[in-house]
Amino acid sequence: MKVGVLGTGMVGQALAGKLAALGHDVAVGTRDPQETLARTEPDFLGNPPFATWLDAHAGVRLGTPAEVAAEAELIVNATNGSGSVAMLESAGEQNFAGKVLVDVTNPLDASHGMPPTLFVCNTDSLGEQIQRRFPEARVVKTLNTMNCQVMVDPAKVPDEHDVFVCGEDADAKHQVIELLEGFGWSAERVIDLGGISSARGTEMYLALWVRLFGALGTGHFNISIVRAPANASL
Repeated sequence: MKVGVLGTGMVGQALAGKLAALGHDVAVGTRDPQETLARTEPDFLGNPPFATWLDAHAGVRLGTPAEVAAEAELIVNATNGSGSVAMLESAGEQNFAGKVLVDVTNPLDASHGMPPTLFVCNTDSLGEQIQRRFPEARVVKTLNTMNCQVMVDPAKVPDEHDVFVCGEDADAKHQVIELLEGFGWSAERVIDLGGISSARGTEMYLALWVRLFGALGTGHFNISIVRAPANASL
């Protein structure tokens, strides 16, 4: 399948690399490909510049958001949450029509220091904003409740743990669940939360996630929903 990943940061790299390793035809979109390739300094976390990563993934192409989205059969939004809508707009609204748009972003705002707050919550979500702005896209929110290494390799967290999906289109969610299974997620641990408004809950969990990251000193953790037996009283 032709997959377009919008975003060249560590999340975009992790997802693009995994998708390419699984045999998908992957292109990564960035506003200015030449400027992205010209960077020589590590990012703020010390990760090598994108050009170094791209050299190690010879099958992955780099292009503008519009080029990548036009060719893709499925699109992954792995951009910074605060710039997601603008980046998607630069890809061209027509290029999302009828396509599954996998949204893994969170509305984090670090402009007032750390830990970050959320720039939208409670009565709306970034996932909903994206679906409203691109009504012809089939938006599925998923993978935003964990770090990017766990996204593509759930075995980094021992024992059983869960991933969530939500969106308005049942077939789109089915396609995304198949992708998640390719990443190593078992179907039994994928929880469908319903419509895209459920993104409010998964995005607001990030307020707790960042505190857990600080307390645990690692991002290799995740949620495990422990279910009571089916015959247990309410």
